[in-house]
Amino acid sequence: MSRPPRLNAVAYISAAQSPILVRTFVPNKQDDLKYHYIAHTSLDVIEERVASTSKLGECYLGHLYSMEDLAVYGWIAPSKIKIVLALALTDAVIKDQDIVTLFKALHLAYHQALSNPFLRLNISPEVANDPAALVVAGDARWKSLTKRVDAIGKAVNEAP
Repeated sequence: MSRPPRLNAVAYISAAQSPILVRTFVPNKQDDLKYHYIAHTSLDVIEERVASTSKLGECYLGHLYSMEDLAVYGWIAPSKIKIVLALALTDAVIKDQDIVTLFKALHLAYHQALSNPFLRLNISPEVANDPAALVVAGDARWKSLTKRVDAIGKAVNEAP
């Protein structure tokens, strides 16, 4: 596996197009708004890709677009959860397999967090069967997802 590029941000977006988590890995926290913008603008590209693709079951959407010093990649799960990566642009060749491996780890982290039986505590019975009720951005119930994403981000950014 070749050296993956620097991971600047990860965004999880619900099927209802609302952000579940936007996590940045840059020292300047003033850039948080920039990564929220990237997550939202990538939704249009993801919709176009999903509408035009003929491959059923293909989660990896590939390189969505480049902006300034970032390359943005997309993934859509069968449950319609979208994961967006913002990677620092480099001169090195980025292999799709490296990006797919990263997406699979992030997708697994989401499923592990969602599988937590205590995640559904304190929600009304009307919305108990609807996972959209659980996808409030910044909700404290997503602490385990945040920890897992932080661990993945640290592993990617500290890889030799």
